[in-house]
Formats: sequence, structure tokens, C-alpha cells
Amino acid sequence: MMITLFGISNCDTVRKARRWLDQQGLDHCFHDYRKKGCEQELIQKMLRHFNLDDLINRRGTTWRSLPKTIRESMDEKAAIALMRENPALIKRPIAQSGRLWLLGFNEAHWRSALLTKK
Repeated sequence: MMITLFGISNCDTVRKARRWLDQQGLDHCFHDYRKKGCEQELIQKMLRHFNLDDLINRRGTTWRSLPKTIRESMDEKAAIALMRENPALIKRPIAQSGRLWLLGFNEAHWRSALLTKK
């Protein structure tokens, strides 16, 4: 089954995940948020699989550069709008294959989830 990898091409963790997928011989396509965008429907689909707190990348400079009042009062609607405008706010990578969704790259977890499905 085809795997879609979501992320940003200059992210080291995304690069590591892409390299791992290649090494495992797993067919995949890459959806770069900066080039292809991240529409509201895609974000809402992600939110059906991950909770908002897990989906937001709070370690990055994009998050830290937001005013404290926005960070502290963000609801789901505001978060979706911010993630559409600033896709670096989305934790990455995200892999999707059929009904399977994985957030963040953990080789052992990906190996268990993806290679048993191969």
C-alpha cells in the first residue's frame, strides 16, 4: 500500500523518515506543506487521528515566535487557521497508509506498523 509522508522538505526528521522508507523499499509519496499547502480538510483529517496538543509542534521557532496570548488561548479553530498559514506548526513527519496514521518518526514504531503491513 502506498504511504503518504507529510512534512517539510528541509526538516531533518522528515529527511530521516524519507531515507528510512527508501531503505525499507516502501513505496511512498511526499507531501511538502510549503509547496503543496495544507488545506483545512487535511488538518481536520489529521485531528481525527491525533489530538490537537500532539499535532502542534511546540518545539519549533514558529511556535515560539507566536505571541504568548495566542499560544495560551488557542482553540481548535484558531489552531487550524494558524497551521494552514504556518505549516511548520504541524509536528512532523506524519505518515499515512490506508487507515494507519503515524505522528513523528520513531524507527521501532514505524518498523512494527509499516513492515508488518508490507
